[in-house]
Amino acid sequence: MGGDPTVTSITVDSSVELEARWDIPATVERGVVLCHPHPLHGGTMNVPLLEAITKDLVDRSVAVLRFNFRGVGRSTGAHDSGLAEIDDVAAAATHAEETYPDLDFGVAGWSFGAGVALRWHARDRSDHNYVGIAPGIGKEAGQRLPEPESLQPANRTFIIGDRDQLVPVAAVVDYAERAQATLHVLQGSDHFFYFREQKVACLLAAGLGIPVPVDQIRSACE
Repeated sequence: MGGDPTVTSITVDSSVELEARWDIPATVERGVVLCHPHPLHGGTMNVPLLEAITKDLVDRSVAVLRFNFRGVGRSTGAHDSGLAEIDDVAAAATHAEETYPDLDFGVAGWSFGAGVALRWHARDRSDHNYVGIAPGIGKEAGQRLPEPESLQPANRTFIIGDRDQLVPVAAVVDYAERAQATLHVLQGSDHFFYFREQKVACLLAAGLGIPVPVDQIRSACE
């Protein structure tokens, strides 16, 4: 992975304990909490896209905390369609800040994880840097994105493929504009970003505030 992996656990409440792991570079300059895609569709903290992103970020001196949402892997509790999972993100963010109190932390997620992380952003009035990769958008309460007006001012970035077959691209474009967020549309990419993992990682790094040359950002979207 390119960093020192450390298995840990995160306590949410008396009934929920989350399986988690840190990937830690030799020199730690920033941190990020990564949230995985939908648990009912094979999503875990170890999906290939998050593995690739983690490796890239560790190489950029970012400590990465991944965790399994409740009911996934060795995490206790039960899936709650994205509602109680907001508490999972809150607990992970608190754990990250307590582990590295002097670091700037961001939160990022893919699909289901991106939506839950953004709802946490709204609920807890977070101003952490946020990156949402193809955020899940649906009509059910656990899939709706918060109204942009409910968000605390913060640096937010959205990444979407122009061929996403699961998330309405136009809806993400509209939401990013309303939220005054940075938007990257990857040409030729679908929801899974096959063979474009490094492009996503580059854009995510920029969203966390890591200096990334403009030409790299531009080429990532082509």
